[in-house]
Amino acid sequence: MTIIKGTLFIVSAPSGAGKTSLLAKLLEQTETLCLSISHTTRPIRPGEVDGVDYHFTDRTHFIRMVEQGRFLEHAEVFGNFYGTSADWVTTTLRSGKDVILEIDWQGAQQIRRLVPETISIFILPPSLPVLAERLRGRGQDGEDVIARRLAGARDEISHYGEYDYLVVNDDFDRALADMAAIFRAERQRTERQMTGRVDLLSDLLSGDAPTQ
Repeated sequence: MTIIKGTLFIVSAPSGAGKTSLLAKLLEQTETLCLSISHTTRPIRPGEVDGVDYHFTDRTHFIRMVEQGRFLEHAEVFGNFYGTSADWVTTTLRSGKDVILEIDWQGAQQIRRLVPETISIFILPPSLPVLAERLRGRGQDGEDVIARRLAGARDEISHYGEYDYLVVNDDFDRALADMAAIFRAERQRTERQMTGRVDLLSDLLSGDAPTQ
């Protein structure tokens, strides 16, 4: 896979850490960011919209897409499949926009093997009790599902060391500011500026020095 202009970002977190809310606000504030919409076989939840929250599909169609090589990464989480469209990501990056993949550690490992220059961010909850409170507060899952998610959270969190950045979502506004700072800093990298500031750099290096 050839990355020409945009930067590929991975954002991972245990369920309930606030990843989706943080990214939604960040996307409102940043025109150069795009969120990849994953394909999934899990049932649609109340309030979700197909093609906006996820591309909802059945297992047969999902497996066919895997066999056709149409996913950049895919994984099974809590009995449901999730996958990222390879064509959409490539096209969007080539347009100069940055792409965020909201995926788990399994998908992140697959992406790093394909695109080693990917920037990765892991969002941590302030504590496991707070994480449990947030999961119950969503009112979407029963206690058995919440218990599975909390058990899975420890495994998810154990992979934090594989990521470039850690953000603790204790205070939402502070966590949002930390996330925004990471994305701004990455766009200021020299190799990105060399592409976006060609005329300025050429003028500064070739133009005559001003005289008094």
